Amino acid sequence: MAEAVVDLDAIAGNTRLLAATAGPAGMMAVVKADGFGHGAERVAHTALRHGATWLGVASVAEALALRARGLTAPMLLWLYSPAETFEEVLAAGIDVSVGAVEALEALAGAAERTGRVANVHLKLDTGMSRGGAPVEEWAQLFAWARKFSHAGLLHVRGLWSHLANAEDADAPGLRAQLREFELGRETAAAAGLAPPIVHLANSAAALQLPQARYDLLRAGIALYGIEPVPGRNFGLRPAMTVRAPILLTKRVAPGTGVSYGPDFVTERETTLALVPLGFADGVPRQAAGRASLSVRGVRCPIAGRVSMDQIVLDVGDLPVNAGEYAVMFGTGEHGEPTVAEWAGWAGTNPHEILTGIGARVTRRYEH
Repeated sequence: MAEAVVDLDAIAGNTRLLAATAGPAGMMAVVKADGFGHGAERVAHTALRHGATWLGVASVAEALALRARGLTAPMLLWLYSPAETFEEVLAAGIDVSVGAVEALEALAGAAERTGRVANVHLKLDTGMSRGGAPVEEWAQLFAWARKFSHAGLLHVRGLWSHLANAEDADAPGLRAQLREFELGRETAAAAGLAPPIVHLANSAAALQLPQARYDLLRAGIALYGIEPVPGRNFGLRPAMTVRAPILLTKRVAPGTGVSYGPDFVTERETTLALVPLGFADGVPRQAAGRASLSVRGVRCPIAGRVSMDQIVLDVGDLPVNAGEYAVMFGTGEHGEPTVAEWAGWAGTNPHEILTGIGARVTRRYEH
């Protein structure tokens, strides 16, 4: 019933825009979390046809699944268990992010067992305090990487970090991270390492910080058409529209309670419309009372609580019939809400809205 319509032409256009921005640098299409809910395989194929040169994923399972589907492009993964042995990863030709000596040792062991050189991207913590080696561990990480490299067990293909706030180009913390990353490059060079791929820029940095682009930019949310810098429009096009058919309508009197509680009581005679989208499908419960869906191009508020499988819209006096579609979000070109608006209503970011669209919402692809 409910469907997420994914516009692959939008993905293609966003990829071309980002690849052109990268200039001589390459572009990584980040397709983790099933392509931010859009479908990793379809997004990856589209992005690679239109200018992407790398794929980025979070987990071993994501990486191996894409390889099993025939995607042979260079790929980087950056999250894995301390118990990961890496044999399948190396056999599949997947690059691995490393921010600790223990992981280097595990990769070197896998290289010995499989006879395959491990391609690694050394990750530096430049101020986000999340993944990556902190500055006091850089020397040790670089020394061991050089040792295993000389032994023919691994190749240091990349050096990278992640920015905490690339949305504000004037943020002091951003400037501090840029300086710290430059220090990391110098320290790696002094240790005898010259990785051919240096990368730092996420979507926001790629679009507004040329000095952060280096050899490769990593496009996540921008690939899917969400403008990453508040207040700026770079010409990206949202790729997903979520909609569902109205199942039934009913005319009700003033004082009618709607949904659980009821938390909502009608103030006038109105028409209610039942829509098969609920919090199990990605409609955030906390958005009730603020959020609307579009019916016939008119914003109609959610009446009452969001249930697991359904919501009720107050459509007023619109002559709405069962079978017509209610649009949760789309491009905004026809008056429908956007992902950014839903993020505001729910007090979150667009990433969570997109990745929260549940598996039972059918993905349908258009060109």
